[in-house]
Amino acid sequence: MDHNSEIPSFRNVLAAAERISDSAHRTPVITSSYFDQKTGGRIYFKCENLQKVGAFKFRGACNAIFSLSDEEAQKGVATHSSGNHGQAVAYAAKLRGIQAHVVMPEYAPKLKVNAVKGYGANVVRCENSMESRQSVLEEVLNKTGATFIHPYDDARVIAGQGTAALEFLDEVPDLDFILTPVGGGGLLSGTAIVAKNHPQTVRVIGTEPETVNDAYRSFKAGEHIIDGNGETVADGLRATLGKLNFRIIHRDVNDIVTVTEEAIISSMRTFWERTKLIIEPSCAVPIAALLENKIDVAGKKAGIIITGGNLDLDKLPWQV
Repeated sequence: MDHNSEIPSFRNVLAAAERISDSAHRTPVITSSYFDQKTGGRIYFKCENLQKVGAFKFRGACNAIFSLSDEEAQKGVATHSSGNHGQAVAYAAKLRGIQAHVVMPEYAPKLKVNAVKGYGANVVRCENSMESRQSVLEEVLNKTGATFIHPYDDARVIAGQGTAALEFLDEVPDLDFILTPVGGGGLLSGTAIVAKNHPQTVRVIGTEPETVNDAYRSFKAGEHIIDGNGETVADGLRATLGKLNFRIIHRDVNDIVTVTEEAIISSMRTFWERTKLIIEPSCAVPIAALLENKIDVAGKKAGIIITGGNLDLDKLPWQV
């Protein structure tokens, strides 16, 4: 399979689940009567904030890195990331016993930079622009011969992310909806592949901040649009939608809805208060979509993939 251009199949997701089963956690699913009462539905949360490295990203990175031939692996792996994907690549490379190089922008939280270094990866700093990320990464790839592990626009990564939905539907097989946040689209596209191959009809809904809505605009227009993203508190969703991801989302996702910054912050705080679990702002986007009635789940079962719990506790969004 050419990992850059071919859409992964459901079989690829099943193979990924097998490949990463000894390394990734099977994360718990929780419920909360508060969210059931607020929405009139039955809401289930798949807690990927309790995954290795604190985010679902470990699944995709682990599958991609464990898929490499010994010859490829010998030269190491490289990526660019401001956080969770960098940590995931660093840790998966450590498990495989190979070198990882992670290009990180100046704005990357110190906590995440230190975590990447802690897993033994070589951190290369770059300026805050995407152009700088890409040119510095290019230098690293040329110098080392390492394999690039794209954060989301890679079939092996998408198949790995799909394993979260696979577990979710194994645990709660009669879900009517699955909601995920969407940034680059790795999780949403992986989830859609799994849902479309499930015996029951499961509607897949992407959720996105209003201020960084390129996936929403692409979905509605039926063409890949990657311009005009603004700022958002959900820093994990700043990425522009990937090419491969758009093709899958256009084909398999039922809808994408957007939410305001205020709704993201208040939903994040409510989730902390009600469940006693730490989530980062990106995870609050699908919760906000439910609490703001962007999707009607009354009398239905809805699943939300809680994507991660890595954030700077000195800079909580409701204190800024």
